[in-house]
Amino acid sequence: MNLRRLLAVAGLCLLAACASREPEYVERSVEELYNEAMDHLQAGRWADAAAAFDEVERQHPYSQWATRAELQGAYAYYRVGDFDASILAAQRYIQLHPGNEDAPYANYLVAISHYEQIVDVRRDQASTQAALAALQLVATRYPNTEYARDAELKIELVREHLAGKEMTIGRFYLARGEYVSAISRFRMVIADHQTTSHVPEALHRLTECYLALGVVTEAQAAAAVLGYNFPGSDWYLDSYRLLAQAGVAPALEDDNPAAEVRSWWRRMMSAMTRG
Repeated sequence: MNLRRLLAVAGLCLLAACASREPEYVERSVEELYNEAMDHLQAGRWADAAAAFDEVERQHPYSQWATRAELQGAYAYYRVGDFDASILAAQRYIQLHPGNEDAPYANYLVAISHYEQIVDVRRDQASTQAALAALQLVATRYPNTEYARDAELKIELVREHLAGKEMTIGRFYLARGEYVSAISRFRMVIADHQTTSHVPEALHRLTECYLALGVVTEAQAAAAVLGYNFPGSDWYLDSYRLLAQAGVAPALEDDNPAAEVRSWWRRMMSAMTRG
């Protein structure tokens, strides 16, 4: 009985030792490792490819194949959806090989990995801001490349997203009657995201806020700027109705509308700088 127990305990210990033992390290040629990684990549086995490219770097860190493996590994991590790992791998590649001909692509990988992590406008926009900065770097540092062209398209989408976030916050403050806080958000949309589709509504909301505060001249000016830039929009019609209900009309002080629009814009920007 005691012998049986002793054998059983010894067997359990042996199994535990086998389970905890790390896989045996087998050194392989760099060509073999890299080709295996590429096979995984071409077959769409992204996780296997990422691990295999990491193994190329681990076993042959100073070979030219390791340099290629760093970037291919970053791409494999991107495809598997591990965007943080892709960013880290691509940034390491950029730090080690800043002048390499593939540096533009590495920077692009960083940018689109941030871009893929953009979340709903109701949540924190840290990834959105990081995506914008990374995309702008690609567009300015590597102009006239396919990466720059795609980055410029994505920049517009990111700006739309950021403007949407500011509009959401602004509407929240407006609904609560916190007009000063709402105004600061709507001004930010106009100042920082002038090319987005949210600008007409932002100008209308400014008209609404200024009227609620009794600052009629600013409300008239905001509505007039809205009418000058977006004369056929529903937002301008809504602003016109609000002013009509208050017994006033959209108006600019100057006989030169374009000059007055520029003047109003400068006043708004100056107010934002002071704020």
